[in-house]
Amino acid sequence: MCGIFAYTGKKGKNASGVLLKGLLSLEYRGYDSAGIYLPERGSVKTPGAVAELRKKIPKDFKGKSGIAHLRWATHGEPTEKNAHPHADCEGEVWVVHNGIIENFRELKEKLGQRGHKFKSDSDTEVIAHLVEEHLTTGIGFEKAALAALNDIRGTYGIALQYKKEPDRIIAARMGSPIVLGLGAGEHFIASDPSPILPHTRKVVFLEDGEVAVITPEKHRIFKLDATDVKRKATKIDWSAEEAQKGGYEHFMLKEIMEGPEVIENTLRGRLIPAKGLAKLGGLEGVTKQLEKIERIIIVACGTAYYAGLVGEYMLEEHAGIPVEVELGSEFRYRKPVVNERTAVLAISQSGETLDTLEAVREGKRRGALTLGIVNAVGSTIARETDAGVYNHAGPEIGVASTKAFISQLTALALLTLFLGRQRGMTAQEGKKIAKELQALPAKLAKLLERKEGIASLARKYSDSRDFLFLGRRYNLPVAFEGALKLKEVSYIHAEGCGAGEMKHGPIAMIDEKFPTMAIATKDSMYEKLISNIHEIKARKGHVIAVATEGDKEIAKLVDDVMYVPETLEMLSPILNVVPLQLFAYYFAKGKGLNVDRPRNLAKSVTVE
Repeated sequence: MCGIFAYTGKKGKNASGVLLKGLLSLEYRGYDSAGIYLPERGSVKTPGAVAELRKKIPKDFKGKSGIAHLRWATHGEPTEKNAHPHADCEGEVWVVHNGIIENFRELKEKLGQRGHKFKSDSDTEVIAHLVEEHLTTGIGFEKAALAALNDIRGTYGIALQYKKEPDRIIAARMGSPIVLGLGAGEHFIASDPSPILPHTRKVVFLEDGEVAVITPEKHRIFKLDATDVKRKATKIDWSAEEAQKGGYEHFMLKEIMEGPEVIENTLRGRLIPAKGLAKLGGLEGVTKQLEKIERIIIVACGTAYYAGLVGEYMLEEHAGIPVEVELGSEFRYRKPVVNERTAVLAISQSGETLDTLEAVREGKRRGALTLGIVNAVGSTIARETDAGVYNHAGPEIGVASTKAFISQLTALALLTLFLGRQRGMTAQEGKKIAKELQALPAKLAKLLERKEGIASLARKYSDSRDFLFLGRRYNLPVAFEGALKLKEVSYIHAEGCGAGEMKHGPIAMIDEKFPTMAIATKDSMYEKLISNIHEIKARKGHVIAVATEGDKEIAKLVDDVMYVPETLEMLSPILNVVPLQLFAYYFAKGKGLNVDRPRNLAKSVTVE
C-alpha cells in the first residue's frame, strides 16, 4: 500500500506546502520513501518518510500544481531511485502509483526495444514510458494516458502529470482507492480523504475502471472506453482535526482511549432497548433476503478476521445461523460452496483490503448475498456489497487497529440482535443484550482509568521475548488479537492459543522466562482456564490474568491481574481486548519504538 496526493489550483497557494502537509496525513499508508514533483521546479525524492523529504526541499520549491507520493515497497528496494514520482525518458511525463502492474516485465521489454531507458527497478516507471510512447503518435496527453491505461494489467491508483500541461492532472483507479476533492478554484486527488479535508469536504470516489481529469476549474470522469461518467459529490462528515492526535503522544493510545465514544457512535440510532431490537438501516433493503439465508460466510483479514471469529460465536449462539469464518486471502483460491441462500459478510476497516474485496466479488459471482461491515464511507467494499453496516468509528490512523476492532465487535453484536430477532430470539433476550450494549461505554471508560497500572505491568515484563496468550470460546479470538497486537508494535514473539490446545504442544515452551496472558473472566469457560493456569504455574511459568472485577481468588493464583468490568459473555471480548491493546502499546513504547508506524506494515493492504 502507498499513499498518493495531487493538487492543482490558482488561488496563490504553494503546491509544495499543500502536498507536504497532505503527505503527513497519509504516512500510515507507507513510509519507505517519499517524493514530490512540481512542473515548474522538477522532482525531489528520498528514502524515508515526509520529514526526510522536507529536509531536501529548497525554499524556492514552489508551484501551482504537483503530485506527491509515500511508498510502501513492493517491486524494488526502498531507495531514492525507486521512490515515486517516476518519469519518462525526457522528464516530461510523471506518475505516482499505488498497486502492482502485473505485466510490467513484458511492457518494460517492449519499451526497451523501442529505445526507452529505465532508471529504477519499480514496476510503476513503465506507466510514464507508456504515456510517452503514445504521445509520439500526436494524440495528446489525455488520449495517451487512456491508451497507456488500457495497456496495463494489475491493480492501480494513479495520478499522472505532464510538464507541458501543468494545470491538468489525470487519475485512474483499478483495485486501489482514488478519491477526488472538489474545491473552489482548486481540485485534489488522493488515496483517501484525509489530506483533502483541510481544504474541502466535497469528494467523489472513483470506481474501478474509471479515469478522472482535474484542472483548477473543473473535473471530469470517464471509463477506460472513454464513455463519460456522471456522479454526484459526497460530503465527508468527519473533520481533519479528528485525524490528529488530540494531545496524546501516539495515535494508537488516542484511538484506544476513544473506545467508549466509538461504541456509542456504532450504537447511535440503532438500538430499540424497550423492544430488544436493533434497527440497521443499511440492511433494510435486503431484509426479505436475509430471512431466507441459511448460512453466513464471514471473510476478513488480520484483526478484522479475529472480529469475525467472535461474530461466529455470537451469530450461531444467539441468532441460530451457521457461520464460517474465512481468511479473505484464501477464500477465492478454494472452490467455496456458495449459493443464493448464503450471505458473504466482509469485515474491513478501510473497505479497500484487496483480498477481502476479491472474496466479496467471488461470493457475488456465485450468487451469494454480499454484506459489509466497513468503517470508511464510500470505500470499494461499501459500494460493491449489496448492503451493510457502517462502523462510524471515525478515522483510524495508527497502523495497529484498535478502535476499529471494538467497533467491529459492536456492529457484529447489533447484527446478531437484528438477525436473532428475525429468527426466534425472545424479546426478553433481546432486551438483555440491548441493555448491556448500552452499558458498555461507561464500563469501558472505567476500565481505561486503569491504564497507568497496565503501563506499570508492561514495564515489569519489558525484558520478556516471548508471550503465550490463552483464551477459550468467545475469548479465543481475543487471545489471537492480543498476540497480534504485541507482535505488530513490539516485534517480539507472541502467539495466541486455545486453552484447550495448550497441552497439545504449546505448553512445551513454558518456563520461568515465557509468561502467559490468560483471559480468565467469569464466564462459561472460567473453571477450565483456572485449570490451565495451574498447569502453567506447576512449570514455573508467570501468568498475567485478565479477570472479572471482584475475583479475588484468581489474584492468589497468578502473578498479576488486569481487572475488567463484568458483562454478558457474548460482549466480553469488547472489554477484554482493551487491556491487551494497552499492554502492547506500553510495552512497545517502553522500547522506544514507533507504535503508530510498525516496521514493514501498512494500514490497509491494497495489493495481494
